[in-house]
Amino acid sequence: MYEVEGERAQQQNSNAPPTGKWTTGLYDCFDDKGNCCFTWVSPPDAFGSNAEIIDQGRTSAIRARLTFFGLGLLGLGCLYSYKFRIKLRSLYNLPEEPCSDCCVHSCCLLCAICQEHRELKNRGLYPSTGWKAHKERMKKANLEAPRVASAMTR
Repeated sequence: MYEVEGERAQQQNSNAPPTGKWTTGLYDCFDDKGNCCFTWVSPPDAFGSNAEIIDQGRTSAIRARLTFFGLGLLGLGCLYSYKFRIKLRSLYNLPEEPCSDCCVHSCCLLCAICQEHRELKNRGLYPSTGWKAHKERMKKANLEAPRVASAMTR
């Protein structure tokens, strides 16, 4: 089910990068300084926004934030967040690099959240707008009549 919806999301942005390759590296956090600062100041908010988009609205940003924050108080936030990295990778057939998803989130949590945000953004999905905005945009795009080339005339 994720693959079909991911393909639809990919089709909506014809300029989106191809599946199978990350658009930025794990440590390219300063490529988007605003996101980097936001993630550093408030990891639960950054993660929650990503999670809502990655899970395509099935998990609300608020629920993801609270769960991540609660587990983070115990030092276990990465055990919740890495599952969303797996979902993101499955949506776009991304490789598990530089190591396992759990290891990436355990060792480089903030870098992982930043990378996932950049990946969504580079593929035309903006975590800050929430899933509802993307869902409405996709509905409108799917309802639009296909463009038909005009017939040749002499």
